[in-house]
Amino acid sequence: MVLGTAQDGGVPQTGCQKSCCEWARAQPNRRRMPACLALIDPQNKMRWVIDCTPDFPAQLALLNNATDPSWGLGLLLTHAHMGHYVGLVHLGREVMGADRMPVYCMPQMAVFLKSDAPWRQLVTQGHIEIKDLVHEQSVQLSSNFTITPIQVPHRGEISEAVCFKIESGTQAALHLPDIDNWEQWDKNIEEVLTQVDVAWLDGTFFNMAEVGHRDASVIPHPSIETSLARLAPLDAALKAKVRFTHLNHTNPACNSASDAYEQILAVGCQVAQEGETFALAT
Repeated sequence: MVLGTAQDGGVPQTGCQKSCCEWARAQPNRRRMPACLALIDPQNKMRWVIDCTPDFPAQLALLNNATDPSWGLGLLLTHAHMGHYVGLVHLGREVMGADRMPVYCMPQMAVFLKSDAPWRQLVTQGHIEIKDLVHEQSVQLSSNFTITPIQVPHRGEISEAVCFKIESGTQAALHLPDIDNWEQWDKNIEEVLTQVDVAWLDGTFFNMAEVGHRDASVIPHPSIETSLARLAPLDAALKAKVRFTHLNHTNPACNSASDAYEQILAVGCQVAQEGETFALAT
């Protein structure tokens, strides 16, 4: 279940008074929360959330409305950029007072959480329990879910970055919200798409012109235009698996009435929508 589809700061973004965010502020249904995916296992009464975003309270409420709130909960973290982990503050004694909630993360991320305040208090006070992940080593979350972290090239100021391959029964999904570019990855995205049934991919910027007020070299992402050009020659069935997520507030594809949105559909891909679900065979 998709719980969010925006870049780290959400849409509208703090401090932005440009038309992109004024448009989003005009109607609540135009808001986008940061990219987040929930895995739901009704048989085992378990749930996992990929990334703990600044909007974790609202996203947990969305998940609780769709499932039984008493079911177990765990977290999977992709990396240490603010939109992907700072929601952990809500697990401490000031708010939820969680009891050893499992938090799956890579080694550098684990060191960061264990050593830096305020995160280390979550560990020492027993609110979270770090579960170590290793690149390309699968973890059995339950009898119905297996996840595999796969490292991707992305700014590593604090931690490494991963995407997650999610497997259940005979089907699989990919959640890849952040990557610097497709060329530096040691995987071929076209080949990866043949191995999954649905893929949420980095769609941060539609094109780099939209961030002309910033130095785009310090915030690298493959633009949607670049990804569409690469994916266009593929069979329609492969392109139909793609949902672009992690959309920046400047991205015109946030608006389903935009030309950018129509260009994505014309190629045969989609834009991720909050609340959408995909059933994996068990």
